[in-house]
Amino acid sequence: MSNKQKNNPDEASNSRRSFLKYGLISGAGTLAAGSLISSCQGDKSGETIKVLTTDGKIIEVDKASVKTSKELIKESHEGIPGRKFAMVIDLAKCKNARKCVDKCQEGHHLPPHYEYMRVYLMQDSDKSAPYWFPKPCYHCDNPLCVSVCPVGATYKRSDGIVLVDQERCIGCKFCMTGCPYSARIFAWEHDEKFNLEVVYNPETTVPHQEGTVSKCVFCADRLEAGKLPHCVLACPMGVIYFGDVNEDAVTNGDETVKFSELIEKRSGYRYLESLGTRPNVYYLPPVNRQFPVESGFDGLEEDIKERYKDTPYVKSKSKT
Repeated sequence: MSNKQKNNPDEASNSRRSFLKYGLISGAGTLAAGSLISSCQGDKSGETIKVLTTDGKIIEVDKASVKTSKELIKESHEGIPGRKFAMVIDLAKCKNARKCVDKCQEGHHLPPHYEYMRVYLMQDSDKSAPYWFPKPCYHCDNPLCVSVCPVGATYKRSDGIVLVDQERCIGCKFCMTGCPYSARIFAWEHDEKFNLEVVYNPETTVPHQEGTVSKCVFCADRLEAGKLPHCVLACPMGVIYFGDVNEDAVTNGDETVKFSELIEKRSGYRYLESLGTRPNVYYLPPVNRQFPVESGFDGLEEDIKERYKDTPYVKSKSKT
């Protein structure tokens, strides 16, 4: 993706015809510039239906122009042709601003206690410095969650994205047990956020369903519209890069760099590489950090602070 395309969503979307192939609206001309529909063709039914836009907004459109949930589920298995998506997280820039978490929850209409992106406070040893560690689903190339699902509710696409079909999910939680990264969430009870009357699409996970599993989806619906995931654009520090390995390019919304050079020059790695899951999320080590780790506690709500109370760093601070 060129800098010009990166700064111009319309041009980026138009240059990627494959991104437009699986649009939510039948016959849609384009899905760019924050709008779900720019043009529709065909007869109108006179009946409206609610849909979720790529910006997480609920709008009403004519029912005749909207694909059914069954069609969306089928198409969600295909992936975007020629793409291989990857995320790179620069740990040196993260200060636990949590804007990535907030925007993800907003865009996917998640309850406050549901987090597809979680931020941990890591410390590799008692001699090393602590650092903030954002963790989404890793969309592994060898996903254990897919291999253990007994009903095929979770599946791997050709573009690298792993999705969950909540219509097929039976709530056995085998995938949660199989995932070594604890990236999945189980809906133990109904929440008012689940009451959205929109067409279900595995690429958005909306509307959520009690008794099923969900997780980060790399904002697959936004990718088809030529847009970056919510978390990438929301981060004020430029921590999260996203792009296409086949293009050898990733961007954090401000700069576009070569994926291969970034990983090589910054000694990028994949978390728990030895497990053989081959994640599509890479980390850049927290070298020359831009913010002191304690700044990550500024302005946090008490229940969020409580999560970190048993970490070695917080325990050591409480003793002084």
